[in-house]
Amino acid sequence: MARVAFNGELRVSWVSLIADFMLVGMVFGPPVAPFLAASGVSLLDGIADIIYFMGNHVCPQPDMGLDLAPPFIMAVCMRCYGTVTGLLITRLLYGVTGGKGFYWLSQYGMSGVALASVLMMAYPLELAAQVFGLWSFNNYIVTPFGLITGLAWGLFMMPFLHRYRDKINNFMN
Repeated sequence: MARVAFNGELRVSWVSLIADFMLVGMVFGPPVAPFLAASGVSLLDGIADIIYFMGNHVCPQPDMGLDLAPPFIMAVCMRCYGTVTGLLITRLLYGVTGGKGFYWLSQYGMSGVALASVLMMAYPLELAAQVFGLWSFNNYIVTPFGLITGLAWGLFMMPFLHRYRDKINNFMN
């Protein structure tokens, strides 16, 4: 999917390739980090440190990660991982549908922007409710809120990252 036909040549769609590479890192990095840290191998410990460093800077509650390889926890909380899961689902859906379907929000212009924006607020609203004491952190509560946010991001952004490969390649070449 990272390659496109362009004027009879086969060229790499760099935007699509970079987006997919980053998504793979976000999907596999957080759950693999505890196992790398627990391995005791210095090179793997170093990789785990990098993943934990990144998790600490993107996740508002990295200390709430799942306990996968005690005493090491997942590099992000399940709210963040729910968001990543939503992005993964939409990327797989985009790969299957090629961006054809009523659910791709970018096709609706400003209405799509508005709907995506409202849905993306699930994550921060749940976090705010937790901070203000409406409920305490619970993986069964935070994960679906992250998932909704990730689905909204993906349903809006995947067409921009992958459908317009030819236009992006024209611009970059």
